[in-house]
Amino acid sequence: MDLQEYVNGFGAMTCVVSVENLGGGKRGKFRIVCGNPAYVGSIEHPAPGAELLTQKFTPNAEYTNYFTRDLNFEDFCYMAAVEKKCLNSYASADRIHGVYFNMTFLPVAYEEGNLCYCTYTMEINFEANLERMSTLSAEATQNVIRICLGLKTSGDFKSVMTRVISDIREMFNAGHSCLFLVDNYERSCSVLCEALAEDTILTTMNDYVDDKFYDIAASWEGMIAGSNCIVVKDEQDMEVVKERNPIWYKSFTDAHGETIVLFPLRFRGMLLGYVWIINFDIEKATIAKETFETTAAVIASDINNFLLMDRLKVLSSKDMLTGVMNRNEMNNFVDKMSEEDNPGNVSVGVAFTDLNGLKRVNDEQGHSAGDALLKDAAKALEEVFKTEEIFRAGGDEFTIICLGVTEEELKAKVEAAKKASEKYPEVSFAIGLCHEADKRNVRQALRVADERMYEDKRLYYERHPEKKR
Repeated sequence: MDLQEYVNGFGAMTCVVSVENLGGGKRGKFRIVCGNPAYVGSIEHPAPGAELLTQKFTPNAEYTNYFTRDLNFEDFCYMAAVEKKCLNSYASADRIHGVYFNMTFLPVAYEEGNLCYCTYTMEINFEANLERMSTLSAEATQNVIRICLGLKTSGDFKSVMTRVISDIREMFNAGHSCLFLVDNYERSCSVLCEALAEDTILTTMNDYVDDKFYDIAASWEGMIAGSNCIVVKDEQDMEVVKERNPIWYKSFTDAHGETIVLFPLRFRGMLLGYVWIINFDIEKATIAKETFETTAAVIASDINNFLLMDRLKVLSSKDMLTGVMNRNEMNNFVDKMSEEDNPGNVSVGVAFTDLNGLKRVNDEQGHSAGDALLKDAAKALEEVFKTEEIFRAGGDEFTIICLGVTEEELKAKVEAAKKASEKYPEVSFAIGLCHEADKRNVRQALRVADERMYEDKRLYYERHPEKKR
């Protein structure tokens, strides 16, 4: 069969791909045997932004001569050439930012020994074709609708996302599904939500996430290697993972992972995290990829909105210098306690603290030294109290409000804070305490604690008049 003559009959950019069928689902080399003039021109005279690894077409060369190894491309070629399936996909590739590929894979009724053939036709778009992106198989369409409707159900954000990720696990009969957040700026990562099958030997992702796990998560982009996701269905795929990322391969297989679809979640080009399914029904691999290609952007948009609101909340509630809560958050907290109808027999303990000698440090060493002193004071308090219990009420004033403590516990904590402050040479607190059995009396406790703090401060300057400046 003259494959060159055959492929020349296609009007769109088309090539013939040979797949080495090793039997038992195993495959060998994937080669681009020949291409029509439009396809060869896309390599040798590429449009700006669509350049490949080389600009010279070589007949019968491995496809990796033109772009990095892509398990998704290999999978589609194998299904078309060996399993004789007609396939179509519309996706972007991370290796070429802002470029979308409309891809069609068709079997060729010709075999040569253990070589099977398919055609690969592509159309390049430099803007997303929304109509094409919404053309899905019936099962993928059902999945997309189910996920999108799930995202719009009532409840707090994490509860909604937990229901969605549970639905995703069920769609693909997976042992584990997860929404995982990555912050490349803070170099941190965390589990947003996850779902585990009842009979799985897999365990919660929280068992593995620690301060060092960010480095592993950061390596996943390299493992995806320019594609839009990674799909691992068998041992041969896993060998590719082992070659690209041996550290994560060991972590994954040691945790009883066998198969995975790992899809990045991006919002306007910024990586927010990943969605994945592990130990899933491999017959649903193509449907899973198609589902995530459509819903990942929607999920990422919701996550971005949540993170934005969370950051705005932090900005409105935290003191930017010290990291403890600010006066606005304290006022809201006090208002809420004061107005509650049912206190639930909850007590409140208040410690009003003032940082001795801040003015002297500012005058003698400058405001940068004063800022450092305020930060040290906050650190000393955070060694004993929770961050959400500490409020920077004013320039050098910190107010501590603890719920459900006894008067003895409050006194013990304050003494511990004084002890912690000794680690910082310049930190010295004037402190006033008050305890109320009913948290609704918090305003009264604040007034009394404030008065007692000023008395403690007066006594301090009597003992250290040289620091009064």
